[in-house]
Amino acid sequence: MIRSELIQIIADENPHLYQRDVERIVNTVFEEITEAMARGDRVELRGFGAFSVKKRDARIGRNPRTGETVEVEEKFVPFFKTGKLLRDRLNGLEESEEE
Repeated sequence: MIRSELIQIIADENPHLYQRDVERIVNTVFEEITEAMARGDRVELRGFGAFSVKKRDARIGRNPRTGETVEVEEKFVPFFKTGKLLRDRLNGLEESEEE
């Protein structure tokens, strides 16, 4: 699913909202998640998962084409850990099956 499809689904399920308002809401959610991660904050959406930033240390890598060793600088990468409800749903478990 891409952003425009998400916006369309939300707009279709909420006919009382204008599509431009739904688009603004979706964009704001993504912007806030991005800004929080840029600050190094963790973003948790209960039942869905948690976004965080992990630091990758500098290392010596290898150019796969030439085999030459290259220095790879340290960098920060986004990381997503799924929440239990999402994991269970992906594995075909429903809430009633867990009891």
